[in-house]
Amino acid sequence: MESRLTELEIKLSYAEDLLDELNRTVFRQQEQIESLQRQIVQLQRQLQDMEPPERGDLREEIPPHY
Repeated sequence: MESRLTELEIKLSYAEDLLDELNRTVFRQQEQIESLQRQIVQLQRQLQDMEPPERGDLREEIPPHY
């Protein structure tokens, strides 16, 4: 009976360690996701702030081979 109890305590200890490691992994991944989301928002703002190229009448443009 004592050995079974010891074995269960060992397994519980390993399970707790694994759970702690998984929690740290999820936390780091959430930080990375939030950072990437901020970068996407920043890039979207930069794209919106860019002025579109001026487009005149295409018939007035001289083709490059002339």
